[in-house]
Amino acid sequence: MAEAAVRKAGLWTKLAYGSGAAANGIKNNGFEYFLLFYYSQVLGVDSALVGATLMIAMFVDGISDPIVGYWSDNLKTRLGRRHPFMYASIIPVAIAYIFAWNPPEGMTGNALFPYLLMITILVRIAYTFYEVPSSALVAELTDDYDERTSFLSFRYVFGWTGGVAIAAYTLTFLLVETETYGSGFLNVEGYRAYGTLAAVAIVISMLLCALGTHRHIPNLRKPQDAGEITLKRIFKEIGESLSNKSFQGLFMAALFGFMAAGVAASLNYYINGFFWEFTSAQTGLLTISVFISAGLALVLAPLVSKRLGKKRGAIIVGGIAFSVAPMPVILRLLGVMPPNGSDLLFQIILVVTVIDVALIIAYQIMAASMIADIVEENELKTGRRSEGIYFAGISFMRKMARGSGLFLASIVLAAADLSRNIQPGDVPANTLSLLGAGYAFGLLALWGTAIAFLFRYQISREDHEANLAALERSRNAANVVED
Repeated sequence: MAEAAVRKAGLWTKLAYGSGAAANGIKNNGFEYFLLFYYSQVLGVDSALVGATLMIAMFVDGISDPIVGYWSDNLKTRLGRRHPFMYASIIPVAIAYIFAWNPPEGMTGNALFPYLLMITILVRIAYTFYEVPSSALVAELTDDYDERTSFLSFRYVFGWTGGVAIAAYTLTFLLVETETYGSGFLNVEGYRAYGTLAAVAIVISMLLCALGTHRHIPNLRKPQDAGEITLKRIFKEIGESLSNKSFQGLFMAALFGFMAAGVAASLNYYINGFFWEFTSAQTGLLTISVFISAGLALVLAPLVSKRLGKKRGAIIVGGIAFSVAPMPVILRLLGVMPPNGSDLLFQIILVVTVIDVALIIAYQIMAASMIADIVEENELKTGRRSEGIYFAGISFMRKMARGSGLFLASIVLAAADLSRNIQPGDVPANTLSLLGAGYAFGLLALWGTAIAFLFRYQISREDHEANLAALERSRNAANVVED
């Protein structure tokens, strides 16, 4: 009966679960969109060194993902498996994030490298203790094929809009043009104010998720009593869970997809600010347009999943999205886009952004829902619930891949040889061409490979329902034996 109550979790639970992703959106937007630009163009650290720093931090953090995932799968407390991690991580994340945007006074240039490396590692590891357990909750809050997509629709919409809201406010009101700094993108005080604002928003988001799902703790899955936990057992069970073929397909798709996302995020403001020569206000409008995209994805993802299935829907929607995204840049390189500064150019980019981001969010929702459906298949095989391990595996790959994506972006910047503090409009034509070509064709190659790996996923709606029925029979048989 407890499990039935969990499966009927409604709108308020979806809103609470989803709200927790706003923190992830805020943190990711800051680190992937602003941090490379802030430390390289404003504080004077070599862009390749910043990219390497962010990549190293992600790699170090990635090691913590399977550890936290396994730990949260097997933790036994009166607060359940997930919530102790979620509550404990809130304050450390906020404090570390503020320090990321407020380096020591008087320290500039490459001397900031050790500080940047240390603080980004601290932020990422602290946040892992929240993100992995909270993400894994979806497979416990409902076992329904379509409801999982619905839950994750809220999760991804909050993740995108939360990050966008803070980024848009920052671009509009904090990174403003001044006589001291010139371009708003070079406004040091604006970045510092952003750090405090973002930290407060992150705390609110994490608290809403933890408190909003707290009442479901008695109904969530309990870890099995399987004897003493040893290092050998930990690696054995993680290996068994990660050997699932469908998971391996998603794992490799995540590798190339998140590499592409890392490149796109890191070069976004370079493309908008230098390639298109948009003002910070125009970039802010493009950022705000994601609210429309997220609303479209909230409707689109469950609809496509229900009609086409998650795998087929993700392949079709993702294929369209990833083809459209770099197309304006390619058309500019071919000389067929309107000139910079024209209203038509901005209108075209705005429309393309709204449609493309909606498709990308819908793709991400369906891909994440596919992960949740692996849990029951693995439980049939191993007798264990491994939600934490599976979501940690994708989180691990996201960090590894996006770290690589950030590094690839820094290589593109190094090849383009974009000078520090250069103003939009002053960039040489050959530099812009290298920047645009590296961005567009790199994305096409990475995203195309990601879609190809999705074909390895094997769990259909019918397979999932068969897994649930088999588990129900197994549990009923176990209850009869106990009685």
